[in-house]
Amino acid sequence: MSDKVKVGFIGVGLMGHGMAKNLLEKGHPLVVKGNRNRAPVEDLVARGAVEVATPREMAAACDMIHICLGNAPQVESVFRGEDGILAGMRDGLIVVECSTSDPNVTLALAAELGERGGHMVDAPLGRTPKEAEAGTLDAMVGADPEVFQRILPVLDCWAGNINHVGPVGAGHKMKLIMNTIAMSYAALYAEVTSLGAKVGIPPATIQRVIGSSRLGNGFFDTFMDYAVNRNRDAHKFSVANASKDVRYALSMAAEAGALSPMASATRQYFTQIEAQGHAEDYVPWIADHIARMNGLDLEEEAKKGRD
Repeated sequence: MSDKVKVGFIGVGLMGHGMAKNLLEKGHPLVVKGNRNRAPVEDLVARGAVEVATPREMAAACDMIHICLGNAPQVESVFRGEDGILAGMRDGLIVVECSTSDPNVTLALAAELGERGGHMVDAPLGRTPKEAEAGTLDAMVGADPEVFQRILPVLDCWAGNINHVGPVGAGHKMKLIMNTIAMSYAALYAEVTSLGAKVGIPPATIQRVIGSSRLGNGFFDTFMDYAVNRNRDAHKFSVANASKDVRYALSMAAEAGALSPMASATRQYFTQIEAQGHAEDYVPWIADHIARMNGLDLEEEAKKGRD
């Protein structure tokens, strides 16, 4: 596949904007679908992208479409209907689905796309909007081997770490496993940060000791950047999306007949935070909510032991 294929992009939000920008900068003609958040759309149009009103119009004009939306129903909505991708697609269209979605939905849409001569790729993302802007995201890709080789030059425009994990659907399964790990970490870090404060170990001490040990990792660093340094933009990923991802993972586990008591406990953390009206908070902010449940003010605790 030429490295100048025309690419459509649906979902130019926190992650999608950086990905789309990198596609433009690497020379790909870009078509974007507008949404209520006009700022990223207008930025991309100013850089040379063309805006269309519907997925159908995009599918008729593009060789490949990227989708980066919030959940499976949103993904289904851009495929189906009289203005959907399936209604307007040309033979050979490749759809690269970068959302964190339900693998069953991915497989169903892949079948519908295949009946019309198209190809589905699920390529959900790892890392944060910062890496999206830099073009260094992680991608875990589910695709037929031949299709994977064809799209690899395009993925290279926005990803720095690309893993072909299996056939269509495997990417979303892998992403659900990854996010279950990450959100379980978040719940654990929130809990032990409050526990430490309760017993006289400030959050800054936990950050220093754990961060310099073999238990340190990138997710710990971004979580504690908020909990200790109060960087509200350390990890822009909402509680609502976290809760949705763990819910999808639990559904996958139930279908597979796999035990999932830890994932179930993680889901309860996020369900409780959502029920308190904090669905749109970013994930690291749950440290504040858990602290309040323990009678603590994390902002005050974060000042203790901090250089």
